[in-house]
Amino acid sequence: MAFTATSSATAAPMVGREAELARLDALFARAEGGQPTAAVVAGEAGMGKSRLIREFVASVADHADVATGRAVDFGGSPAPYGAVLGLLRDLATKRGADELWRAAGPGRTALLLLMPELAESAETAASTPSLDTQPTPERLREAFVTAVESLAENRPLVLVIEDLHWADEGTLTLLSFLLRVVTRGRLLVVLGWRSDEGRRANPVRLFIGEAERAHLLERITLSRLDHAAVQTLVTALGGADDPDAVDRLDERAEGIPFFIEELACCADGPLPDTLRDVLLARYGQLWEDAAATVRVISASDAPLEHDTLVALTGFDDERLNAAIREAVGTGILVVDDDRYTFRHALLREAVHAELLPGEHAALHRAYAEHFQALMDADPRRDLQAALAHHWRHAHERRRALTAAVAAMLSAKSRYAFSTAARFGRMVLDLWDQVDDAEAAAGMDRITLMQRIASILRNAGEIERALAVADRALDEAERTGIDPALHARLLRDKSVYHVNLGRLGAVALLEESLRVIDDAHVDDPELSAGVLNLLAARLMVAGRAGEAIEMATRSAGVAERIGSDQRLSVALNVRGASRAHSGDVDGGLADYATARALAHDQSAQLRYDVNYSDLLTVLGRYHEAMTVAEEGLEHARAVGQARTTGSILTQNMVQPLLELGEIDRVDELLARDLELRTFPVFRMYTTTSRARALSWHGHPESAAALLRQQQSAITAASTFERQVWSYGMHARLAIAQAADDRDAALSIVREILDDDGERTAHLTRLLLEASAVVADLRAHGLDVDDLVVRVADAWDAVPAELRPATWQRILTALLHPDPESLTAAVETADGRDMPATFRVTTRLALARTLLAAGRRADAASVLADANAHAEALAHEPLRREVAAFGAASGLTETDRDQDAALAELTARERQVLELIAEGLSNGQIAQRLFISVKTASVHVSAILRKLGVSSRTEAAVLATRVDA
Repeated sequence: MAFTATSSATAAPMVGREAELARLDALFARAEGGQPTAAVVAGEAGMGKSRLIREFVASVADHADVATGRAVDFGGSPAPYGAVLGLLRDLATKRGADELWRAAGPGRTALLLLMPELAESAETAASTPSLDTQPTPERLREAFVTAVESLAENRPLVLVIEDLHWADEGTLTLLSFLLRVVTRGRLLVVLGWRSDEGRRANPVRLFIGEAERAHLLERITLSRLDHAAVQTLVTALGGADDPDAVDRLDERAEGIPFFIEELACCADGPLPDTLRDVLLARYGQLWEDAAATVRVISASDAPLEHDTLVALTGFDDERLNAAIREAVGTGILVVDDDRYTFRHALLREAVHAELLPGEHAALHRAYAEHFQALMDADPRRDLQAALAHHWRHAHERRRALTAAVAAMLSAKSRYAFSTAARFGRMVLDLWDQVDDAEAAAGMDRITLMQRIASILRNAGEIERALAVADRALDEAERTGIDPALHARLLRDKSVYHVNLGRLGAVALLEESLRVIDDAHVDDPELSAGVLNLLAARLMVAGRAGEAIEMATRSAGVAERIGSDQRLSVALNVRGASRAHSGDVDGGLADYATARALAHDQSAQLRYDVNYSDLLTVLGRYHEAMTVAEEGLEHARAVGQARTTGSILTQNMVQPLLELGEIDRVDELLARDLELRTFPVFRMYTTTSRARALSWHGHPESAAALLRQQQSAITAASTFERQVWSYGMHARLAIAQAADDRDAALSIVREILDDDGERTAHLTRLLLEASAVVADLRAHGLDVDDLVVRVADAWDAVPAELRPATWQRILTALLHPDPESLTAAVETADGRDMPATFRVTTRLALARTLLAAGRRADAASVLADANAHAEALAHEPLRREVAAFGAASGLTETDRDQDAALAELTARERQVLELIAEGLSNGQIAQRLFISVKTASVHVSAILRKLGVSSRTEAAVLATRVDA
């Protein structure tokens, strides 16, 4: 029976932390009010982080559920999801396993990756996962966040993670996801972090820095105690009252509470010479049984259960309880729930360093043998990480190698890729030290390196993955290799190139395919996979003909083996390639078949992502929105709304930008769509954000944002043509927003001079180029040569990719006259037209009418252009319309504005006041409980009545309303 205790002999009061505790209380009050909140309690070792958190938890325990997890480090290899597992187990204890299971939503089966014991409940057992809802890293993150949100909905929930400095990257990724996407619930996350642990590039330090910059996390830093606080603490501990003794203690302890507590007992006498002496002073007072027990516990990074200590010490319950009672009473150990651990990590490190080499190895061997016995008795227990650590320190290299391989594969199966990568590196380090390494590992060295490279890639260490793949391929050249493995290595290396945004993926896939064909590799799944990857890379590179050929080959292989999933992907890629080559009808037919074959969620979501993107490229914006929204519903249904769903959200941003729904664009871009994704996706989100910033009239911010990714965009543009297109469109938007016509002209020429592969994206760029031509002409530049070049480039595009509506506008802007521009205005008002052309065509028509002497008609058209620019809230177009109105004298300026103000309706006065506050149309609609469209109509009417062309002028007039 375990000894129980609640405190140690050093139950010192907490001193000098009143402000920090008050800050935690304030953050809890914010969370209790329904605003999810997070904080990190940071400080050097011994600063009292755990004590502060413990005091705070005690103060809120009566009116909140508190779940605690602790990160654990096995000699440099953090336990995969160790802290998250602790949180989940605490939640299951406090709320019940069934409630936790229900709260996790559609992707709940992913929780079994961390808590297989959940399967023991009747409710869990009744929820058998289907083949298309198997756990994935995305579903694990989604299930965890969904559970936390649900559990925090009705009662405050505090999640505490101690020792964050030892967290693995899987835990950090999950935490980052939680902090970025949680939107509801009475949730407070509190992290304890030793800020003096780790280098500048340490993953935990980077995580905290990113979270602080994104305002997701508030840091509460514990500083060293001042002299008055030191004196108060020493007095409370029963130390000396002599000021000189306190001064000596303060000088030695340097304001660190833990050291003050350790030194307080010596305040009246000589102080220990070194920090090591301070830490070992209590240990030296222990009798042998207690000292032996403390030495055993020192070899474990995690708290130990009573039964484990019985097995490792060989003591019976009575003898062990007596030893623990003495160690707790002396202030070395504390009771953590029903487990035992050191009062402070520094104590553990000091005691462990005292072990003799023989003791050290024997103790780690005892741990390893005990954990192996536990796994033999219950195969569900996964203690491979601990086994690898302890066998290595016991100098049992073969057993350590075997355990490290098992730990690597176990961590990989739970998507703790960073931890898996660390164990992979341990395996490689041990390999040459073991005579029969292949037998011990259960695989050859090249297969091992291929798996480690894949793990590194999934851990986000893509450069390292590429380096390991290169080492494996070099070794394969020297020693020979199975052709199928060779093909896989080449395939994997191509994927790493893609993830890094580098050239070479196509050549590597072509080489992989040659290896398969030349060696007659009988693995149709591998063949179909390589063919699909190659077809996809050729498609995004704009090499449509070759992509169609490879996708057709892949479809043939997939049909032979009866793989609907492979066939759906092949037709998906072929459909896009056919559409980009001009065979739009054939491409759409392929997509229809791909959708019918997308029985599993992976293929279905891939269809949703790619088809919605193609529809946007073709200018079918409303259809694209429908497909993306349906895809988002599919993602939600399988617990991937905030992972794969973020790609679909980006696919919604593009058509919404074109349709002029800037309020919805802002709402979607306000979410973090990147979530530690690969570089190419960050390029897309960056260009979207740059266009939105330009729309709002912030070209400097947009340019600064784009510069962060410009070198990567330029590099990727050579082999991913959509990146090139998006980059060009963003640069044009910035130039237009900045009134930089030289830059706009240069970008249009760059588009026309480009000799890269042509895709359907070019059509939209040429349409935008026609608007640039019209603007340049209006400002007196010679554009005759540019008109010819844009028209020729347009005519070179396949006919099916040149919508008649777009052609009508392009022709009118290149060759303006009142009749063609009047037709263009009517066309621009069409349902699926890029919204900015409602203003661009009207502005061009007003200029043409004025040149023809039709001043009244020009004024009417200009007023209409102004109303549309206001409705779109497009700042550069507002400015351009106003500038032309002022320069031409078409804008009425002689109306009696006081009378106009008096004529405003009560509702219009409300709207004017909100305009003066700087609110957008969407915000005005929310404030007045009206639709955005109604708000836009009110705003446009007010501007017309007041005879002003901008919200700024209206805001100035608003100050005259009361007068």
